[in-house]
Amino acid sequence: MALVAEYLGQLSLSFGASDPKYPSVVPALDFDPHRDAARIETAIKTKGVDEQTIIDVLTKRTYNQRREIAFAYEQRAKKDLISALKAALSGSLETVILGLMKSPTQYDATAIRESIKGLGTDEESLIEILCSRSNDELVEIKKVYKELFKKELEKDVAGDTSGNFAKLLLALVQTKRDDPSSIVDYDKIDTDARALYDAGVKIKGTDVPTWISIMTERSVPHLQKVFQRYKSYSPYDMQESIKKEVKGDLQASFLVLVQCFENKQLFFANRLNEAMKSKGAKEKVVTRIIVSRCEVDLKKVCSEYKAHFGQSLQKTISEHTKGDYQKVLLGLCGPED
Repeated sequence: MALVAEYLGQLSLSFGASDPKYPSVVPALDFDPHRDAARIETAIKTKGVDEQTIIDVLTKRTYNQRREIAFAYEQRAKKDLISALKAALSGSLETVILGLMKSPTQYDATAIRESIKGLGTDEESLIEILCSRSNDELVEIKKVYKELFKKELEKDVAGDTSGNFAKLLLALVQTKRDDPSSIVDYDKIDTDARALYDAGVKIKGTDVPTWISIMTERSVPHLQKVFQRYKSYSPYDMQESIKKEVKGDLQASFLVLVQCFENKQLFFANRLNEAMKSKGAKEKVVTRIIVSRCEVDLKKVCSEYKAHFGQSLQKTISEHTKGDYQKVLLGLCGPED
């Protein structure tokens, strides 16, 4: 029961109202949680475990439907589904399936926690999540992080990072970003574009606080126009300027922000392509993106992937993964368009 409460607690889901959603996993029609629970119970009890049935059911149900299945399973089997899945599965398949038993917000909060607890910091994961989530998503992540771990996200981020990198992440976590407005303020667009130029390319060194302030407090539609206007002041576009002005984790963070402002789904498509360039795949990255985006925008990530890399994400996954891990990823991506 405790595990069900931990993973499947009644935690609200919140996505930015301004962010259209392109999920690859949508609510199953003719949904019957008791029938699904019975199928999973039989699959777990089968000698050798029927992984395919578990994949077929759980990749074609939304988080809210999986939660209903979990409660139906518990009534039926007198044990919680999370524990049963942990005992029945292993390896990469187990990682993906247990990830699916969290809400997208719980999944993000847990991934952030794992990236900063213990010795060392997984900066790559931390940057990807904090710099790619909408303001509304970050508000929800902070709330869920505290509920799950009894800690403040801001304190944990501050305790595990330093310098301007820490200041940028903390500014994001403080969720001060303006909401999009129907009124386009051309004077403010010009002022911000000029301020970004004056704080970076125009001077020796970089006025990082000004960059942080603009990029963490302005709305995304406003910033998209700022970056267009920026080109009239600077000989470099915003991404080129970032590469020239700052280094390391700070550079990586600013680049993720700008790429997500310009085209978030293309950013994730690029990340997936990088993770599957060499033989095999960087499973941690692939798993995190596929699981965290399948109910958000994975369908559009797939279309951006095909448009930019000339073949489908599904085909790339088939080439670089194998076995049940491949099957569960393909299940979450859905059929090729």
